[in-house]
Amino acid sequence: MTEPSRVHVPLGERAYDIEIGAGLLDAAGARLRAMFPGRRFGIVTDTEVARTQLPRLLAGLDREGLGHAEIVLPNGEASKSFARLGEVVDFILAARLERGDLIVALGGGVIGDLAGFAAAIARRGMNFIQMPTTLLAQVDSSVGGKTGINSPHGKNLVGAFHQPRLVLADLDALATLPARQFAAGYAEVVKYGLIDDAPFYHWLEANRTAIFSGDMARRAEMVARCCAAKTRFVLADEKETGVRALLNLGHTFGHALEAATGYSDRLLHGEGVAIGMVLAHGFSARLGLAPGQDTGRIAQHLVAAGLPTRLADIPGELPPTDVLMAAIAQDKKVVRGALTFILTRGIGEAFIERNVEAAAVRDYLEDMRRA
Repeated sequence: MTEPSRVHVPLGERAYDIEIGAGLLDAAGARLRAMFPGRRFGIVTDTEVARTQLPRLLAGLDREGLGHAEIVLPNGEASKSFARLGEVVDFILAARLERGDLIVALGGGVIGDLAGFAAAIARRGMNFIQMPTTLLAQVDSSVGGKTGINSPHGKNLVGAFHQPRLVLADLDALATLPARQFAAGYAEVVKYGLIDDAPFYHWLEANRTAIFSGDMARRAEMVARCCAAKTRFVLADEKETGVRALLNLGHTFGHALEAATGYSDRLLHGEGVAIGMVLAHGFSARLGLAPGQDTGRIAQHLVAAGLPTRLADIPGELPPTDVLMAAIAQDKKVVRGALTFILTRGIGEAFIERNVEAAAVRDYLEDMRRA
């Protein structure tokens, strides 16, 4: 195993490292024994990851004589629920994991959000470790301390900020991802370029083919650059009261579409983000804020990566626009009922726009339904 690259998140006493490289799950036992001697580990994972990655982690823990217990949940966004949260907390208590022990989130964004939230509330707060196995989780959701579950009223409306003690992003895990899952994670990668790093977006345009073909060096650089960008926003605004909201580019539209499709495999989170980013750029162009040609350029790049970019790309019927608007009105960025969107003046020039007129958004969505 080559030496992993590291991104440090300097949050004082809560500081932690993000380690990025191949073979990290195989070597995790030795790493955890050195960092957390005498501790036990409660591993939260899903059915797919239990099949492909869990044996690697358990073999390493057993080699080091580390105590552990596991819970395997159904794969998919539907597991981010109160019912599954209760199962995980009950698992922690039934396994007699103590407050000084650690919860391990082994999986994608769903498992990371759910296990992190359970760690935040079990025994009034336990430490946890992120071991993201999807591209989306490695570049985004495993970093920054956002944890939570979904509600019938909207996505991620119940949760807590709870920073991990360590993030191990094993690039080997990406080799087992279905093509659709990898592409969905890539949408979050593109997001970082579109927010405030046009040179990174241009690098992605030049290197997308190599990234998707499995070039390990470019994948490592991609993940590290995304983690460094996420860290920069977290340090500036840990609790998302200001500039960290820029990380939600495309998410207001995307979350509404996820709710409209029942948080199902009809639309993966990254696919919703991809459509949402195109909608955000198109809406910005309609308002006269951004060049219209950027929307087409971004859509072309995302389509080449295998991602949907239009409402018409979502399988099945969407509910009426008023239902989508109701979901948008539940977005966490809404303040005193006023809609807040992440808009853009061009590639790499996103900004927070408050008091967006709901009627303008509704008219735009109506037009996009016919596009």
